[in-house]
Amino acid sequence: MTELQDLVNAGESAQSATDLGNGIFGSIGVANAYRVVTPDGDVQINTGLATEAPEIKRRFAEISDNPLRVITFTQGHPDHVGGWSQFTGPGVETIAQANHPDVREYWRTLRPFYSARIARLWGRFRTGTAEDRDAREAELTTAFVDEHSFTLGGRRFELYATPGGETLDALVVWLPADRTVFIGNLLGPMFGHLPNLYTIRGDKIRSAMSCLRGIERVLSLEPEVLINGHHKFEGAENIRGVLQKVHDAVAHLRERTIEGMNAGQSMWTLMDTVTLPPALTLPQLHGKVPWVVRAIHEEHVGWFRYESTTELYSVPPSAVWGDVVESAGSDALADRARAHADAGRPLEALHLTDMVLSHEPAHRAALTARRDALAALLVASGRENFSEVSWLEDEIADAERRLG
Repeated sequence: MTELQDLVNAGESAQSATDLGNGIFGSIGVANAYRVVTPDGDVQINTGLATEAPEIKRRFAEISDNPLRVITFTQGHPDHVGGWSQFTGPGVETIAQANHPDVREYWRTLRPFYSARIARLWGRFRTGTAEDRDAREAELTTAFVDEHSFTLGGRRFELYATPGGETLDALVVWLPADRTVFIGNLLGPMFGHLPNLYTIRGDKIRSAMSCLRGIERVLSLEPEVLINGHHKFEGAENIRGVLQKVHDAVAHLRERTIEGMNAGQSMWTLMDTVTLPPALTLPQLHGKVPWVVRAIHEEHVGWFRYESTTELYSVPPSAVWGDVVESAGSDALADRARAHADAGRPLEALHLTDMVLSHEPAHRAALTARRDALAALLVASGRENFSEVSWLEDEIADAERRLG
């Protein structure tokens, strides 16, 4: 699990820009920034967080004293765009996909909501801050819908929209002469892992079909070098093989989910039963199969599952938990939760402890059953998925604090 944690924090020590060859340099950060050097000025791909921008500027100044001519973003998340104002200036063109203002609008207006969730989920793994309170929004010079190209210093740059990435304004940058493509987080931070069609941090559900189309677009370029948000990968055959496997895994999950939906299976059943065959099994450090299945289900049908009339109204099931607790008794429900936990049914145990603790927050038997159920889920997870492990560890720590 520490692989992603280490990746996020890798840029915090004093270091120089990384020479990636062919006049391409990278600055390691929460999301890497890249500088492409040409005789007539440079192109920068991503600007990092506002808090990272001074260090990024220092690193790139060591490798080039050329004027910066173009800035572009592989997606509109803060760790890709936050430092823009510290790089822009007269004569600098800023290019983004046309959905960029919309992506930035909902991130800006929901900043308190997202910040609270990020702090709870990942805050203890970040040695620095990931919040850009004072970052100025990028003012676009050029916005494009599907594709855009330009030439600078004899180098041709082609930008292609790939809205199946982590945001609807995602794009890839293609350098045809170098057979090099920058894909940002089209497939998440880890190349060759299962993409995350929904992040439990909270964000818009990412379309499985758009994800497939984005991968197909990159495949059609036949790159020999692929640079994502953090690493460089080489070899046309290797890159093609990894991209095709990820594509086929997402396609398989989509097909099996839709097949199950048409057969009348519930979302919960599909989350439990749809899996990847051995030939398409991928690491799940960032994305997770049941989350992808649920994202596909909800992408196509939304939030009304036809399970209860109450789904249409504003009173949640938790509104009557107190009635259940008063009728059955906190001790009896906690005992039943303990029985579920001991029998290897941790989720059933958590449903019951949620009821008891909403009514009696300090109930020790319920808290103990809850802690043990969460610990069982942590073991069952294999500690593979970073977000799942972070959430479970935080919940376990909360239960232990409440137990005193």
